[in-house]
Amino acid sequence: MDRSDPAYRGQADYTALLLKLYDPIVLGVVAGLVWRVPPEALLDNYRRNITDRHLEIGPGTGYCINRSGLPPGSPVTLLDPNQNVLRHSTQKLAAYDVTAVEADVLKPLPVAGPFESAGMNMVFHCLPAPLTRKARAIQNIAAVLSPTGTLFGATILGRTGNHTWLGRRVLSAFNRQGGFDNLGDSEDGLRQILEASFEQVEIQIVASAAVFQAKRPKRMAQS
Repeated sequence: MDRSDPAYRGQADYTALLLKLYDPIVLGVVAGLVWRVPPEALLDNYRRNITDRHLEIGPGTGYCINRSGLPPGSPVTLLDPNQNVLRHSTQKLAAYDVTAVEADVLKPLPVAGPFESAGMNMVFHCLPAPLTRKARAIQNIAAVLSPTGTLFGATILGRTGNHTWLGRRVLSAFNRQGGFDNLGDSEDGLRQILEASFEQVEIQIVASAAVFQAKRPKRMAQS
């Protein structure tokens, strides 16, 4: 991804070294201590919604897919603008029939759908603000889902989120650094974006995070 692209900062920190440390540090210490989001809250969302025709946006280390109960050999398409992420997650998900696609979710997706499910776990808060720009990502995902497809995932909320003293300071620091761009992200804003592209939307607040699922993409989102 070009350094001048607004989405560059949100994915630039995912180096090969960080990805090796990601599960114990980010999913363990940061998610648990700072955001108070237990892994089971994320995994339950995957186990309920993942299908054997799955698209994963921002796969990270493949942690949730590997623990989702998806049968080995199932086709999984991984989409990310960062080659480090694609290499690492492809290796971790070797039990599946993986297709890796280097692409930006804010642009029309160069993938062969339709998919029955799409995961977007801890990605939304890294996308460049404002929410109107982030809405493009939801529209682009909806466009490659089947009429009965589901988009699901989780994101850290901005200033209006249920943060602790520590969480608010980490939130501000991550936004200053550029890894996050989510100070204006709210539950209501997320719901409006999802409802613009999907018929049925559910959001559960888990401490600092919004865990969501959106079903049945609207026809207008697929045009």
